[in-house]
Amino acid sequence: MAERAALDSGLVVASHGRHVVVETPEGKRLICHPRGKKSKAVVGDRVLWQGSHDEGTVEKVEPRRNLFYRQDEIRTKSFAANLDQVLILVAAEPEFSEHQLSRALIAAEAERISPLIALNKSDLVEPFEKAWSRLLPYQRMGYGVLPLSLRLSKEVDREALLKHLQGKTTLVLGPSGAGKSTLINLLVPGALAETNEISQALNSGKHTTTSTTWYWVDAATRTTALIDSPGFQEFGLNHIEPARLADCMPDLRPHLGHCKFYNCTHLHEPGCSVIAAIDSVSSPDPVGARRYKIYSELFAELSQPQRY
Repeated sequence: MAERAALDSGLVVASHGRHVVVETPEGKRLICHPRGKKSKAVVGDRVLWQGSHDEGTVEKVEPRRNLFYRQDEIRTKSFAANLDQVLILVAAEPEFSEHQLSRALIAAEAERISPLIALNKSDLVEPFEKAWSRLLPYQRMGYGVLPLSLRLSKEVDREALLKHLQGKTTLVLGPSGAGKSTLINLLVPGALAETNEISQALNSGKHTTTSTTWYWVDAATRTTALIDSPGFQEFGLNHIEPARLADCMPDLRPHLGHCKFYNCTHLHEPGCSVIAAIDSVSSPDPVGARRYKIYSELFAELSQPQRY
């Protein structure tokens, strides 16, 4: 008990390799190193740590509410823990990948984290209209879709975003070129300078920055947080069982449990409620052909034998 009493509590606000930056309840930040694999912490974790000179050691990671991560055949990449929502930023130009968007949404659904989609570059009229129409099915599924023009209407966008972010911990996710850095700097002035300081402290040299970084939108009260993560090109879902995939897709979910066979894969079975709803005009919850194609391709991918 004596050893436990000597530990301090803290919040992981940055990570790079095996090192993390921990913020104390008073707002002081220091570099901490993990003690063994059990103390492997990610941004957003609440931890117990022990100080040693100017640095510290993470002794224990407190139980998590959730963990947002991706996994492919080679490795698992943890983004952040204890999230209230994931903001997925895409742009009208370059054209976003619906497969990539769906993967991020499925990963959020699997952890019961609320997703919010933001579409940037509304000033590009024709590309924006085309992109917006591609996102209409996601609005019908119940996802919030927010139009942005981060290059032009900065104050308007800032106010609109803050309404969705207030009092929450939000992971900002998006492919390169979508405007993620612009969004972070709009909401957290000086974020880039803060990132550079953390990078230097962690000796990450000239690399972009730390892997993932936590920012307070309201530094005085510390109630609203943004977590910035690196841009991603691939998003593996190997941690999701194929049989669980349909339940992570809101447009397929209403049809589950109504198929002829209890173990229906929704791919070829007779009497499948999902297949019957594809582009159906009579179903109250139609499934779009494009979305069904994404489901079938992901199901095939997740059904492949794992090669570890």
